Amino acid sequence: MRLGTDLAGVGAEVLAAALGTEEWVRVRERFARWFADQRASSYARELLNTGKTDPGSPEPLEAVWAPRLRTTLVHAADKNAAARQLRDLIHALAPLPEPLPAPAPAPALAEEPGPAPVGYLVEDAWPDSVRQPAENPGPAPARHLEEPGPAPVGYLVEDAWPDSVRQPAENPGPAPVRHPVEVPEIEAVPYQREIPEPRPAPDPRSESEPRSGPRPEGPPRALPALPPEGPEPVVGDHVDFRQADIHGPVIGVQIQHAYGPRSPIGLPGPDEWPTATALEPLAHGVRPARRTEGGPPLPPYVPRDADEALLSALASAAADGGLVVVLGEPFAGKSRTALALLAAVLPTARVYAPDAGADLRGLPDLLRGAAGHHVLWLDDLDGHLGDGGLEPRLLARLAGLRAVVLATLREDAYDEYRQTPRGRVLDLAQMVELPREWTDAERARAAEQADPRLREAAGLSGPEGIATHLAVEPRLWADFRRSRRKHPRGQALVRAAIDLARCGLRGPLSQDLLVEVAEGYGPPGGTEPETVEEALEWAARERHGVLPLLRREGPRAWSAAGPLVSAARYDEKFPPVRDALWSRALDVARTEKGYDVELVATLAGAAFERAVDGGDRPVMYRLGLLEESLGHHEEAESWFLRAAEAGVPEAAGHMGRLLVERGRSEEAEPLLEQAAQAGDRDAATLLAEALMGRAERWLLAAQRPRGARLLADMRFCVADPELTWDRYDFAASRGYPDVARGLGMHHLVTNERVLAEVWLERAAHAGDKTAAGILRGLQAAQPPLSEVEEYFAHFAESGDYPLDFAHHGVVLERMDRMEGAVEQYRAAYESGDPYGAYRLGALLDRQGKPEEAREWYRRAADQGHHAARKALGELPDGPDTVKE
Repeated sequence: MRLGTDLAGVGAEVLAAALGTEEWVRVRERFARWFADQRASSYARELLNTGKTDPGSPEPLEAVWAPRLRTTLVHAADKNAAARQLRDLIHALAPLPEPLPAPAPAPALAEEPGPAPVGYLVEDAWPDSVRQPAENPGPAPARHLEEPGPAPVGYLVEDAWPDSVRQPAENPGPAPVRHPVEVPEIEAVPYQREIPEPRPAPDPRSESEPRSGPRPEGPPRALPALPPEGPEPVVGDHVDFRQADIHGPVIGVQIQHAYGPRSPIGLPGPDEWPTATALEPLAHGVRPARRTEGGPPLPPYVPRDADEALLSALASAAADGGLVVVLGEPFAGKSRTALALLAAVLPTARVYAPDAGADLRGLPDLLRGAAGHHVLWLDDLDGHLGDGGLEPRLLARLAGLRAVVLATLREDAYDEYRQTPRGRVLDLAQMVELPREWTDAERARAAEQADPRLREAAGLSGPEGIATHLAVEPRLWADFRRSRRKHPRGQALVRAAIDLARCGLRGPLSQDLLVEVAEGYGPPGGTEPETVEEALEWAARERHGVLPLLRREGPRAWSAAGPLVSAARYDEKFPPVRDALWSRALDVARTEKGYDVELVATLAGAAFERAVDGGDRPVMYRLGLLEESLGHHEEAESWFLRAAEAGVPEAAGHMGRLLVERGRSEEAEPLLEQAAQAGDRDAATLLAEALMGRAERWLLAAQRPRGARLLADMRFCVADPELTWDRYDFAASRGYPDVARGLGMHHLVTNERVLAEVWLERAAHAGDKTAAGILRGLQAAQPPLSEVEEYFAHFAESGDYPLDFAHHGVVLERMDRMEGAVEQYRAAYESGDPYGAYRLGALLDRQGKPEEAREWYRRAADQGHHAARKALGELPDGPDTVKE
């Protein structure tokens, strides 16, 4: 886009002219707005951050912004619109002088036109509406009727430039053809070897031939102006049919004239090529990594083990010319390595990066006589091996000029072209292989970098390597995020693997665990979600020729692709790991081998603390549980107390239990009451026990008859019967009548029936209805065993009273129905009652079957039954239990 190149230079001059003046802020903001309109927001921000500098040195600013204006024009979505807007902006900010008169006549063009006369840019198709001559331009070559030749000299043209702005250019001297792209610098790798500056190759052209040189100082040059109105005269070898009457077919013949040497009109001049350190990696084949807030687009370059070989090859090519090819698999980091080391070896070399398929045959003529190092950058070399591309003869001519050809090539493309005529040039190359997988030393260097992307990739990437991890991460993450509509269950399973990896479960994850976690996200969307097998098959497909979303780690075992785990941490829209999942991950890490429990706990603690800082009060309780599980008891209690004060009942109940276990019941009571009021039944029980203990202590201290009776009632059927009798006796000795029912019940329990009836009758006559009911029961006849058997059979068969299976067996045994008793004892044991196993063992023992009896004693003892353990001799001799 040649006119765009000229506009970029003029625009840079306008910026330079405004620098240091009162107009600088206005001019800077208008240009920044233009950059933003073309989606070059990084340039816009940088320009807005540019302050005033020494107004006497505008050239550095022009040198910086001319290539950036040019790059933005080249990459604009609508190049013509962008150029028109830039031209209007320049006119608005810096009114320019009238166009100068047309230049002197130029020599006629040859069969294949050479460079345009100095000060002019030429296009391939010149509209008739503006075809007008400069002053006495001399003959022009005849044109083929269907293929327009070069425009008359004296005009700046582009492929699609509006008629309203086609105007003659001034003639400032030889105008170099500008490279279409020049962008910000890449990072240079320190390199010590000195490369000799090549001597200019001999130039066969006449010394008197005009040469390009520095642009003269002065105000910005004039933009193209409209040519004067009037009829278009006929010049040169030309056949004009506009005034003719044509009555039949016409054949046009182009007459070829050879007026001078060929010139590569379509190639940019080397003086406008960017230097190796000015190349923008993302514009020259390096794939983008995930963006970080406030960070550079790409992480810093990490030296590879293959660097030494590539440095040596580049140094050799810099001295003698030649082809250097970096060979490797896709996403191995070939382009990044090649460009970084090129900047290290030849930082000031001019670099030309043609599009794939570009005609390179004019490069030797263009470089002949040019000073300095020159590099031809061919990313994906297979795109430059066709007609007009790199071949042995062209390479030899470039090497003769000491030009370096640096290229990258995929291994599959190498295999494809190696045995073909187009691939013969590969025999002349210095090949440097770059593996996709990174060595331990390379990973260690990446892990030492400050950029978090490199540190994460060093830890999360697998055989695919760090470069692949960084390059594929944005693509793989986009694939995952867009998959919910078509693969809802597949996305849920991948999310489960990602979340578990975020929790610190690095390594294979069981398929059952993935399904369990995925179900916790809710039912999958869609009318007919895929099955688990279909979802896993979809997630395991390789993407971008490198990685799947889920890796197979063995039978029914999976793991999330490392780039997905990295991306999830920095996507603010991606949901955080749920609290319950952290607890589940900790359980898995503790119970299954191969996981780092400390890592999971550390990550969980950090996540919980972030939630607390965000105002999540219940998560303080989870933090306490986490610290408790790690043995950090003081930290745990601190979190429990903070959570209880914040109104979390679970934390209050938990802390209350801890205090009760330590004998600090009084401190526990308010915490237990808080939990009990929220519905915690265990806390309510503990609170009652704590209060009973305090009540006993105070009732004992009171030494009053009523207190003695209350304490005796509280202690009835408790482990200390002596204390119970002592308190009842104390109340009776003080003449306290309300002790009657309690004392009667005590005599009844101790099998002193007559004494019991006396005391109960006193209580009943005093109006104690409960005592009267007990007395009637004692005086009534005992029911027969048949009625007792029916009673227990009913409740046992209902299933609501599992303890009644054993009770039913006892009654059947007393009725000498042994088979039924055995059946009921077995049912009791199967329902979880060890008493059933003990009763069956005792029955077998009495039947003379000691081995079978021992087996059932063992089953009961394993569930903690006291009598069974004593029967097995596991407990010391003590008081006999109730005689069977």
